[in-house]
Amino acid sequence: QVQLVESGGGLVQAGGSLRLSCAASGRTFSNNAMGWFRQAPGKEREFVGSVNWTGGSTKYTDSVKGRFTISRDTAKNTVYLQMNSLKPEDTAVYYCATFSSAAAVTTTGLIKYWGQGTQVTVSS
Repeated sequence: QVQLVESGGGLVQAGGSLRLSCAASGRTFSNNAMGWFRQAPGKEREFVGSVNWTGGSTKYTDSVKGRFTISRDTAKNTVYLQMNSLKPEDTAVYYCATFSSAAAVTTTGLIKYWGQGTQVTVSS
């Protein structure tokens, strides 16, 4: 049984930082891209960032470029999202996901598995 378990969410003031982790179990995803999405109240789930199977290529949505960094530790079957200079508009439930592709992509169409989500709240 595949499980993706996120951690590291919480409440932080604007300008602060958080580091999200997503640990996968049940199978290895060393040949798959992994990524992060988020969903704010009343809004659709949106792409945040993804990393390819080697960790050497990443993609980000424009609103987080220069502030967020996605990385992975293949040996630990874990993907991370370092979030700096957080803004109130970053408030959302953050979900990690694995893709069926090896390349980093931005679409939900290639999602294989979702995590349960972790809440990030940024106060002004």
